[in-house]
Amino acid sequence: MDLQEFRNRLEKQLAKNNRKFIFDEEKSSLRVEHTGLNKGLDLDLNKLLAKNDTNHEKALEEAVMFIDASFEAMERNVVIAGKEKNIYPVLRSTSFPTETKEGKALLFSEHTAETRIYYALDLGDAYTMLEEETVNKEGFSNEQMKEIALFNVRQLPNKYKTDEVAGNTFYFINSNDGYDASRLLHEAFMEEMNAKITGDAAVAVPHQDVLIIADIQNDAGYDVLGQMAFRFFNNGRIPVTALPFLYEDGGLEPIFILARKKPEN
Repeated sequence: MDLQEFRNRLEKQLAKNNRKFIFDEEKSSLRVEHTGLNKGLDLDLNKLLAKNDTNHEKALEEAVMFIDASFEAMERNVVIAGKEKNIYPVLRSTSFPTETKEGKALLFSEHTAETRIYYALDLGDAYTMLEEETVNKEGFSNEQMKEIALFNVRQLPNKYKTDEVAGNTFYFINSNDGYDASRLLHEAFMEEMNAKITGDAAVAVPHQDVLIIADIQNDAGYDVLGQMAFRFFNNGRIPVTALPFLYEDGGLEPIFILARKKPEN
């Protein structure tokens, strides 16, 4: 299926009375706007096709589910009171906007030079980013909401899988609950994992549905981590950053990993 056919089929499946489509040929990006809410979402069609290069039907299905669930969440009135247990922090790239297209400020905290923390209300099948106006209107301060979100992420289960490559150990948190990357903000869990590490501790949050924690024992470990982060970043539905970090004393320091050229035979 080529890009044009994929776009046509996607628009056909998403077509409803309140939908408008804007295609950016230069970026191969399709913006789907909800005309009733004056809000929209952008889809990188090339990335969707590449992510499921052998199963374009699956790419179509995932894109349609994402748009429909997101718009359904937007259509609901956001009420925080009584739903405090459903507030969570989410990591995003620093290129992610800090306000809505209507100019309303989103609730966020600075994190690293590559990442920023936003706060979301989980609606079950999707979540919506919290706006400062909504938070304050319901009588919460910004700091209260941030503390509630961090408390909630500490209540999530922290299951992980382990893999060893070239003497380096990698731990993968990939529960697909929407908050895998957010577990980086769970200080007690990160310190628990750090206690297992005998080499250099490193982490990566390439997209929202994975957190990689690495026990780096040699140079090959850095290369593998860099390749993993880049691959996950390119395949994730909501990418965060392809840049890994060293983890030390609870702080994060970006690692710039340069690919080494293999010697010629």
